Amino acid sequence: MVTGKSTGADKVFNIIVYTIAFISLIAIMYPLYFVILASFSEPGAVTNGRVWFWPVGFTLDGYVALFEESGIWIAYANTVFYALAGTLISLVVNLPAAFALSRRNLFGRNTIMFYFVITMFFSGGLIPTFLTVRDFGLLDTRLVMILPFSVSVFNIIVARTFFTSSIPEELWESARLDGCGNAQYFLKIALPLSKAIIAVLALWVAVGQWNSFFTAMIYLRSENLQPLQIILRRILINHEHLIPTVSGEHMIAALRRANLIRYSSIIVSTLPIMLFYPFIQKHFNQGVMIGSVKG
Repeated sequence: MVTGKSTGADKVFNIIVYTIAFISLIAIMYPLYFVILASFSEPGAVTNGRVWFWPVGFTLDGYVALFEESGIWIAYANTVFYALAGTLISLVVNLPAAFALSRRNLFGRNTIMFYFVITMFFSGGLIPTFLTVRDFGLLDTRLVMILPFSVSVFNIIVARTFFTSSIPEELWESARLDGCGNAQYFLKIALPLSKAIIAVLALWVAVGQWNSFFTAMIYLRSENLQPLQIILRRILINHEHLIPTVSGEHMIAALRRANLIRYSSIIVSTLPIMLFYPFIQKHFNQGVMIGSVKG
């Protein structure tokens, strides 16, 4: 007979589980916490291992040096634009495709899906892609960061699975009896019921766009179009290149300054995503369970 009371074995098991979870949390969170501490600490204290739980020799020199660099605010604005516009366009492209492929009455949907999946294993390569982007006139434009690579087969498959497993087919039959077409059903019924998958895809795309640097490095030449990651990379390289050009105390100071800027740049580049995540955490937790065993 099963009762609601916990046995001694259950209590021991819960203690072990919570202990392992707590240790795992510390192991995951402390490196990030240390980077935050290091970005506000005197570089010498970080190098000597004196920074553990709070800043030592509190300083904002790393952030001051970082934001004094020319072009960083423009790069920040560019990254925000690429993340927002890229996420919006990706959702507009991928969600309708996933919904269409989830319809059982779509002629040849398995064949279409087969060709979609092929692109996950084979691509044209960097040079043909570069030539295609150039021939479409997208080279060195803002559109190259958000338009050519907006289609994601993986995201389409995830959204298709959601539409198939989470939205009852009876809803479509009822809507069709009321004179609702495919477009109306998708916009007025399917999308409002798909907040979880929209949140998941939006977070994936936004994080990818925010951290993207390879696309910008290949297709962008104008400095006023560069995203934040490229500018931070350039700043770090410039400061590290100064180290061999000086000697003695100046070299030590340059090394410490480069390390301080490195920690500060990590915080600057990740803070917006960390602040954005709590607002969609509820939907994200629901969305990541797509395809799991229900029961």
